[in-house]
Amino acid sequence: MIIDFHTHAFPDAIAATTIEKLLAEIDNLYPAVHDGTVSGLVGVMDEWGIDLSVVQPVITRASQVNTINAWAQGICSDRLVSFGAIYPHSKDYKKEIDLVVDLGLKGLKFHVEYQGFQVDDEKMLPVYDYALSRGLILLHHAGEDPGFNPPFKSSPRQFARVVKAMQGGTIIAAHLGGHAQWDEVEEYLVGTDIYLDTSMGFDYYSTEQFLRIVKNHGADKILFASDSPWSCADKEIERLRALPLSQEEKDAILGENAQRILGI
Repeated sequence: MIIDFHTHAFPDAIAATTIEKLLAEIDNLYPAVHDGTVSGLVGVMDEWGIDLSVVQPVITRASQVNTINAWAQGICSDRLVSFGAIYPHSKDYKKEIDLVVDLGLKGLKFHVEYQGFQVDDEKMLPVYDYALSRGLILLHHAGEDPGFNPPFKSSPRQFARVVKAMQGGTIIAAHLGGHAQWDEVEEYLVGTDIYLDTSMGFDYYSTEQFLRIVKNHGADKILFASDSPWSCADKEIERLRALPLSQEEKDAILGENAQRILGI
């Protein structure tokens, strides 16, 4: 079973304008591989042999909490699992987290750049702690983002602090722990209790560094992901399958680890 743990889709009514806006913010650095709709995502999944995708919504305004989480619940199917999201600056974060749990969603997606907070901000630690106590998985954007200017709001050193403070629960740092920060990933995150997803990676980090991170961190804590529609999952699957890893390691990364933490 192949599971893409990091994908994006948007309600049909706003998908086209959202994709256009996001591409404009990065000066069309890379093309979208589908139209941003749920049907578009499922279409490329069928084309590329992906059994299940995990959709990762981001909330940037308090007014979006109810509508986005209701939409997230509504798109869940035998092909899609959607995480929920909260507004990280809300004083009612427990209420928002409870809503996500009550809707049956399995995790929360955070994007520090779009949501405007430092990943290890002291104010966020109780938010993470409560979400983890409710059984939710936390997935964070990690590292550089072409739509924003440095200094960036997350780093491997900061994630290491979060992991140490939480002392348990499932936390995932996207982009192999920090886009364009992989030397720091090896220094601060490898060997810690955090999952790393592979999204938007194989065109950027070297094969040698990826293999070293897998060896030292453990294939059981690596999740295949594409960040679709911003990269072609089929090419990333092909590259992963061609690596000098055991079949057991490849199977774990491509889907077994995701099945385990999703409980499916």
